[in-house]
Amino acid sequence: MQNRKNPEPEINFEAQSLLVFVQYYNKNIPSQFPRASVEALETFKAANADLFKGSDQWTIDKHRKKVMDWLTSRRALE
Repeated sequence: MQNRKNPEPEINFEAQSLLVFVQYYNKNIPSQFPRASVEALETFKAANADLFKGSDQWTIDKHRKKVMDWLTSRRALE
């Protein structure tokens, strides 16, 4: 969804590389949630390949909540 006043697409819907996603995610996630790493997200991607059909790109809108839940559940198992 684009802001009507700003012709630039919202960051939440822009496809990003894994590294850019990790940086944005960690910067904007609430402090009580676990931080993401490239290694952890590569594991997430392998376990959730259906979220990446036809693309290696990440979007905040599509992946953030799923990553939050997945990282939290992994932390609970440790």
